[in-house]
Amino acid sequence: MTKNSNSNKNAKATLSQFKNEVASELGITLKDGYNGDLTSKEAGSIGGEMVRRMIKRQEESMK
Repeated sequence: MTKNSNSNKNAKATLSQFKNEVASELGITLKDGYNGDLTSKEAGSIGGEMVRRMIKRQEESMK
């Protein structure tokens, strides 16, 4: 396996864990694998909160 493949797998695992943490905090239950039964509102809430937190972390690291 190449270095990039390992990095990509690590990044995907980290984002997946982050997504699960955010969903849990919002009271949304995610299943392993496909979650196409989520409403648009639920999926948007998870993604939106993830983006807000990533921006906040980046801003804090720039101070």
